[in-house]
This record gives sequence, C-alpha cells and structure tokens, in this order.
Amino acid sequence: MKLNYEGLRRRQDWEAAGIRLPDYDPAQLAERTKAAPVWVHFGIGNIFRFFLGGIADRLISAGEMDRGITCAEAFDYEIVDRIYRPFDNLVLAVTLHGDGRRDKRVLGSLTEAVKARPDDSAAWSRLKEIFTDPGLQMVSFTITEKGYALKNADGAYLSYVAEDMERGPEAVTGVMGIVTSLLYARFRGGGFPLALVSMDNVSQNGEKLRQSVLETARMWVERDLAEQEFLEYITDESAVSFPWTMIDKITPRPGEAAAEELARAGVEDMEIAVTSRQTYIAPFVNAEEPGYLVVEDSFPNGRPPLQLAGVYMTDRKTVSKCERMKVTVCLNPIHTALCTYACMLGYRLFADGFRDPELRELARRIGYAEGLPVAEDPGILSPEAFLDEVMQVRFPNSCLGDTSARIAVDISQMVGIRFGENIKAYVRREGSAARLTAIPLAIAGWIRYLLAIDDRGESFELSPDPMIPKLREMLAGVEFGKPDTLTGQLRPVLSNANIFGIDLYEAGIGEKIEEMVRRQLKGPGAVRETLKHYLSLT
Repeated sequence: MKLNYEGLRRRQDWEAAGIRLPDYDPAQLAERTKAAPVWVHFGIGNIFRFFLGGIADRLISAGEMDRGITCAEAFDYEIVDRIYRPFDNLVLAVTLHGDGRRDKRVLGSLTEAVKARPDDSAAWSRLKEIFTDPGLQMVSFTITEKGYALKNADGAYLSYVAEDMERGPEAVTGVMGIVTSLLYARFRGGGFPLALVSMDNVSQNGEKLRQSVLETARMWVERDLAEQEFLEYITDESAVSFPWTMIDKITPRPGEAAAEELARAGVEDMEIAVTSRQTYIAPFVNAEEPGYLVVEDSFPNGRPPLQLAGVYMTDRKTVSKCERMKVTVCLNPIHTALCTYACMLGYRLFADGFRDPELRELARRIGYAEGLPVAEDPGILSPEAFLDEVMQVRFPNSCLGDTSARIAVDISQMVGIRFGENIKAYVRREGSAARLTAIPLAIAGWIRYLLAIDDRGESFELSPDPMIPKLREMLAGVEFGKPDTLTGQLRPVLSNANIFGIDLYEAGIGEKIEEMVRRQLKGPGAVRETLKHYLSLT
C-alpha cells in the first residue's frame, strides 16, 4: 500500500489493515483548494499535520468545508520535498492511547505544499497569487516561539531581521519578513481583509505576531520601501486581524513502534527521517488523543466553521485565560521543569521521568501548589480538571514515546514564558515571589542542565537551542564538583527582564535560585539531593 492518490484506490487493503481513509476525494479537494484557497498555514510540521489537518478533515468529511489547507514552509524546506510531495500531501495520523491501542487514519485535508522562499521565483509567485485571492480567510501559524522573534536577548535586531528591514518586501528571508511581504502583496492587490492566527504556545500569541509584523512594516515605511497606507491597512484590525489562541496537543516525534506497525500492515515507505535542520519527520504523525484549540473569534473575511470540529470560539479575554492556564500553569511549565531534570537523571522518555518520585512531586508543586492559586478560571475549561487530566492521563502515557530531549528543544527561549508570568503574579499579589520553591527549582534545573553534565558526572548532549552558546559563555568558569566557582555568573541571566519579564532578584528569588544551582554543582548525586532537600520542605 502506497500513501498517495493512486495507492488510496486499493481501499479494501487499507480497510483490512485497520486504516480509515477519507470519505471524500483528496485529489478533487486539492484542485478546488488550489483554485480558491481559504486557509493557509505556516509551519507545516507534526502538530499541524495531525491536529489542524485533523480538524479540517472532520469538517470536510461532514460537508461543512469544501476546501482544504494550503501548506507553506518558511524554515525547513526539506519537509516539503520529503514528506509532502512524494505522498501527494497525504498524512497518516496515528493516535496513541495510554492502553497501547493505535487508531490510524489517512487525512486528505492538506492540499498543496509551497516553499515560502523569495529566491524561488515559482514558489514566491504562487504564494503571492494565494495571498492576493479575495477569498482567502485565514493564515495560521505553528512556527514555534522563535519564529516571531525580531530581537535577541540584548534587545538588538537579529542579523537577518535587520537585513529584511533594510532591503524591503522583495528581498526577505525571515518568516516575519516573508509574512509581512505577502501582506504587502495583498494590500497592493486590493487590500482584502484577512485573519492572521498564531497557534503557537506563546503568551498573547496574536499580539506577538501583530507586533512583529507591524514593526517590520513600520521600518519599511520609514525607509520609503512601502507606503504609509500599507501600515494603516495592517494596523486596522477590521481589515487584518490577529486573533489570540490556545493550542494543546502533545505531538512527539514519529515513533519507531508506529513505523514498524505500519510497515507490518503493508504500508510502504514509512521510514522516519531527520532533516539537515534537525526536524524529525515521517509520512505518518503520532500524537495523543486529547487536544484543545481555543480561538478568538475575530475573522474580518469570514472563516471555516471551526466550532463544528470541537474548536472553542470565544473572545480575547477568555482565550488569554485559557492560554495562561495551559502555558504558565497546567502543562508547559511542568514539561519545561521536568525535562531538564529528567535528562540529568537519565530518563530518556518523559513518561518515565514523570514517574520518578521527586520529579512527580516537583510537577505537583508547580501545578497545584504554585500555579493554580494564581490561575484565572476561563469558564469554558476548568484549570483543576485540565491539570488533573494532564497529571493522571496525559503525562503518564508511555505509549506516546515522547522524549525529554524533544521537550527540551529551544528551552532557553521558553523558560521566561513558562515561569515569568506566575512570578510576576506573586509579586503583584504579595509584593514578592519569595514564598515560591518549585518554580525557582525549575529555573535552577534549567541552568544546571546547560552545563551538559548529568547527575553521575558524565557529559550528555543538549537539545538544539540557539541561545545555548551565549548562555554557556555567560556561565564560563562554573565547574561541576566545584560549587564555589559559581560567583556572579548568573546575575546577568536572572536579572534580565527580556528573558523573564522581571528581574528575579527584585522578585525575591534570584539568590534562592543561585543557591539551588550551587547545591547541584557539588558532585555526583547532587541534583537528586537538591530535589529531595527542597521538595521535603513544607
């Protein structure tokens, strides 16, 4: 069985293998979508393919949507060449249940894959054609937090961003420059309305996207590379909106067990690949069953009926509460805290680390003891029920095969979001965050992890993270086994409001974090001893 349009004709073979096929014609859907696109997505990796592709698939199957999603990739072009085009953009979605069951279905909702690169004239022309279509309703994003960044931790423009701002709309390379350039094409092609929808785990993601786009456009206007009217067009949210969202779907890298099961069932070419940009991909995607998407209902050109596929459509205030609940309390901060310690304690799978007594207690403290007291109830989702599901169903699911190393990817760009908001909430409420223990312990674990030495004193490989070189340079002189070598190296990091949104010394926890790190430097077993020491405190 081959995963392409021709291969799907052998329906009886797929059904015999327990793999559900689309009950619509993906090839016809693709033709309709190419002729009149309504939904474009940037960042076409695993969570997009499974979750958003699944939402679209359900709407198409129910007759509620007659076009699919146009896929645009601005970072890792190998994805298009290796898992989209050879498989006619089809996706084999594998749901991983905690009891070991795997549900399998083919999604035909991803209808075209385009490389978002201005140096490819054909691809760039096609994207401009898509963006100038009056019927285009939404452009969504899962490009990770770093995709929206214009500046480094020192507040200076990243080099490629500075070049994009100097050269203008026709010579862009960064994703924010690319998106702003395509909006400029839409402006010049008629100024039709559009919604740009960030679906990344970023606090106030819609505002982050909006500010990056506006700043890029503003610099072009100042340099006479674009008209003032263009800036007015994208500033007017009745013309171009930037809805806020909360997305939640644990989507690990493609797993060997799923690949082997598909191969045994007779599905060809299901091999897992790693691109030159270290993206783990395969023609299939595996993920957990639970999933949440909450979206601010602000779409000036209309939208697909997302609510009919389980998406919560609501107002900005409710989205913000849901996002804060998930990103800073109930899920992401626990992920971030445990993955570094799990790496240092030798747990490859996150679920195995979660079963560790100290790490499970750290998770409980971060979520229930220090997170929930400052979490607002969004009304549509209960924070306590959400956290219960995370702790009792989702994190213990070893069938996900999710690794601590995957969760630690780009971690240095996440710690500020994961923990900074709660620290600020305690400062606002009590004048200080000094009463916190688990959150400082999580930050200390991240710093100790950066030394790339585990709790046995052996070296290990850090997960990809563009901030690591600079952070390790700042930690120069800190040595494992010599806690006295930690002098003032952490102050530039912990006092940096660009990272945490607040000076952690002024918040009352900077010195506490330093002491926690110092204890973890004593030698083999010091990480475990430090966890036991602080988690035994009442």
